[in-house]
Amino acid sequence: MPHDHSGDAHPHSLLPSDPALRVKALETVLVRRGLVDPAALDAIIDTYENKIGPKNGADVVARAWSDPGFRADLLADATATVSALGYYGRQGEHIVAVENTPETHNMVVCTLCSCYPWPLLGIPPAWYKSDAYRARAVREPRKVLADFGVALPPDTAVRVWDSTAEVRYLVIPMRPEGTDGLSREELAALVSRDSMIGTALAGAAA
Repeated sequence: MPHDHSGDAHPHSLLPSDPALRVKALETVLVRRGLVDPAALDAIIDTYENKIGPKNGADVVARAWSDPGFRADLLADATATVSALGYYGRQGEHIVAVENTPETHNMVVCTLCSCYPWPLLGIPPAWYKSDAYRARAVREPRKVLADFGVALPPDTAVRVWDSTAEVRYLVIPMRPEGTDGLSREELAALVSRDSMIGTALAGAAA
């Protein structure tokens, strides 16, 4: 549900302490007990980080920017619209698309854990799962955005969407100016993972 408020190289205040060490320790225990196959785990991570990653989401955003009919369908029923493109599966059973405008900037958090649209954005970044981000995104979203280098006009409202196991959100960032002549592939290159979470703006055209 929304709350209204008027790469992983991000501020360390948003990262849990030594997350990589904790993950490695847990993985070691599970492997020793025969509960996890390291090769299978590596294959899953490679699929979501390199084959899926944010590329699917960027394709969806580029289509929305360049095709008004697709954009309308996406905002009306994102689950069906992205599924028709083959972007569905685990952690992507119910997707809602929200659109940034000059009047409203959308931002996504999961206050309980780390619910996230894997089929569109890949594996969630460490900062998204951190206690600091989960708490501060709702309490002081403008300060969190400032930590990410995003400065919005004072009259732009910030709406924070709380992702859950039932509903996951995709932010459609505003299309950068000067991109009218770009192809869909060129537009997709301007869309970052963070811009589809709402902690960044879409890149400018070269």
